[in-house]
Amino acid sequence: MSTKTAEAPGNPVTPVGRKTPAKARILRTELRRSTALWLGGLLLVGSLAGLELMSGPWTKGAESWTAQWTSTAWWERFLLVILWPLAVAGGAVQGLRDHRSGTSELLSATSRPPWHRAARTAGASALTLSVAYLLVFGYGGVRALVNDGYTGLSWLPILLVGALATVAGAWLGMGVTRTLPSALTPPVLAVAALMTSVLLSDVVLKDVVPNGIMLLTPSLSLVHSEFLTVSWRVNAGQALWLLGVAATGFLLLVAGKPRARLLALLPMVLGAAVALPVLPSDPERNYVVDTAAAELVCDGRVCVTRLHEQRLAALTGPAEEALRLLGRLPDPPSAVHESVDAWPRDTKRPRTADVVPVDFEAQALDHTTGDESTRTLLGGAGTAPCLEAELTDPTEEELRAYDETRVVRELAARTVAAAWFTGDLKPLAGTLWLRADVDALTRPAWNALRALPADEQRLRIAALRTAALSCDGDLLTVLADGGPR
Repeated sequence: MSTKTAEAPGNPVTPVGRKTPAKARILRTELRRSTALWLGGLLLVGSLAGLELMSGPWTKGAESWTAQWTSTAWWERFLLVILWPLAVAGGAVQGLRDHRSGTSELLSATSRPPWHRAARTAGASALTLSVAYLLVFGYGGVRALVNDGYTGLSWLPILLVGALATVAGAWLGMGVTRTLPSALTPPVLAVAALMTSVLLSDVVLKDVVPNGIMLLTPSLSLVHSEFLTVSWRVNAGQALWLLGVAATGFLLLVAGKPRARLLALLPMVLGAAVALPVLPSDPERNYVVDTAAAELVCDGRVCVTRLHEQRLAALTGPAEEALRLLGRLPDPPSAVHESVDAWPRDTKRPRTADVVPVDFEAQALDHTTGDESTRTLLGGAGTAPCLEAELTDPTEEELRAYDETRVVRELAARTVAAAWFTGDLKPLAGTLWLRADVDALTRPAWNALRALPADEQRLRIAALRTAALSCDGDLLTVLADGGPR
């Protein structure tokens, strides 16, 4: 039996009973005739090109964009400093369509409400931009899963606010261009959006503009630590502001009279008025420690964070050996725990005598053997460094306070302490650029320590551990004279 079809001149043949829903046909037509697909494609290609082809901090270290899902969402938001102006410019080009075709007056005379047609255009752009933005995250997220990266849930609001930002930017561009239908409007909007994004980043006007104003741009700063996430106040405040921007853009798109266009600005003004009290005033409060990622997972006396749970099995053996060797000291530590980066940055990490701290990145434990990992944990007689050998994203105050001579002396003392437990003087992992200066101090200190009686050696190492726990005094000096008894 043949299938009956309904035919119409100039229209494709559609089998009876299988008619495409009207909304789907309208959306398909809008996608084909508007710039929505081009805009989504540009966002997708631009994002992946920036993240994959350009060398930047998003490709390095534990904070790389494919290390875990929070970092993936965060770095994608970082790129909005460039991609958000692109969305604004793309929306502005789309807003010129009726003006270019000379149909604005004709369409305004139709019986259908203006928002019907505006909803189709705005919806098509929102769909393609959202899908493109989510595809970028999906690509990075799959790679993070392949790398055994942490998933959690803190990435979700970061991702959703980013997708909302692209939609709000495109709608704002459409609305402004519909209000000011000129060929100059899209490039002017693009330049204005780009300058605003760059100037309000945390690099250019960080100490000049209030933090709340800076957060009105959707881009985020560099990822400071793999344990951080964006605070709820930042996510909520930016979402409120961007909803106001999107509403203003849509209302400008449908407004036909000057009074309506003036009233269309109210959602954006209201969004800013509501968002600014919610957004934190202190930049250090923009980000918080992800408590779910920092939760400890233990195997006996050895614990790592949920973020690095897959490393627990490899760490347990070397950590137990380090605890056994540290048992030669009075009041030795009883556990090995991974330490979490302190935030805000001026916060001091807690130091306890009963725990040996682990910092996988700072101690360069990622690619070490079992013996090397044990030696690293024994550095400083099982204590965390008092001075950072390498500063990551340092503040001006940290740069001024950095003293390479003190760092070298501390590393030398920590190296000698580790050698005392193993009986073999070898350099600690990491800090290759300081290796020559450190080696010049370790051999004389090691020979001097080994020349002492065994009981005196033990007392010197115990004194060094006490000084390292309080970060009081020069560790190499303590090793040389024994410190206070």
